[in-house]
Amino acid sequence: MTEMIATRDAYGKALVELGRENSKVVALDADLSGSTKTGMFNKEFPGRFFNAGIAEANMVGMAAGLAAGGMIPFASTFAVFAAGRAFEQIRQSLAYPKMNVKIVATHAGITVGEDGGSHQSVEDLAIMRSLPNMTVLCPADGPETAAAIRAAAAFQGPVYVRLGRAKVPVVFDKDCQFTIGRGATLRKGTDLTFITTGLMTAQALEAADILAEENISARVVHMGSIKPLDVDLVIQAARETGAVVTAEEHSVIGGLGGAVCEVLAESHPVPVERVGLRDVFGQSGTGDELLVHYGLTPANLVESAERVLKRK
Repeated sequence: MTEMIATRDAYGKALVELGRENSKVVALDADLSGSTKTGMFNKEFPGRFFNAGIAEANMVGMAAGLAAGGMIPFASTFAVFAAGRAFEQIRQSLAYPKMNVKIVATHAGITVGEDGGSHQSVEDLAIMRSLPNMTVLCPADGPETAAAIRAAAAFQGPVYVRLGRAKVPVVFDKDCQFTIGRGATLRKGTDLTFITTGLMTAQALEAADILAEENISARVVHMGSIKPLDVDLVIQAARETGAVVTAEEHSVIGGLGGAVCEVLAESHPVPVERVGLRDVFGQSGTGDELLVHYGLTPANLVESAERVLKRK
């Protein structure tokens, strides 16, 4: 049976480990530490944890000040509040001056579930990707999240890390490495390439198995780094397979699909299908129900693959 881990849980544990190794690591939260799992850090390092209350903009300003003082702040809240309510402060106080702050946003995407469309951020990757100087990461599972948090801590500059609420299948080894700006080919294939991020990577691996039964060879390329994007890997996949399907638990506008299409339009045009939310908000329901409703399942990926192959 496939192991299931929520990326937010992996974040909480990784942050504690970083705190033990480096006294400059501090954590901030906007009164959601039980949900974002920064409460684990607070329990072990109460003197290095700051609860800003329900004041996300203030939290970002506090984080900027701590970074200016030489600390390495990790500031967390739900993605809809981080990318939305605190956008101006992230732009002005973090991205513009290149402050060394890590925004780790949990509860992204529709798998937030019953909280509904108001709390399901489906535009945060697009918003954060648009900011100059901002690095944007979206790991696939627990092990990669732990590695991504370490990479973010070692990186000098602002980073946005997108995490989820629900438990997701583990696809990476527990000792995997994460390099900002690099993707990972998880499955070889010659007929088309799935380029995926977040929980959709596990869905794509399952879709590739289904396609194999139809004698269709699908490559799976995971992009844990949305910005900078592994441009060379995208172009290589397009050249070698001639067709691409992108997949993300996010709007098809401005996220991974948009980034991939920008690269291919400029460097190596091939047929592309984008799997994601089609310019709509989410709604209340279980995470699994919503993935089906919005067409983010292995079966939907198979259908997209079959469509894109007809366009080669």
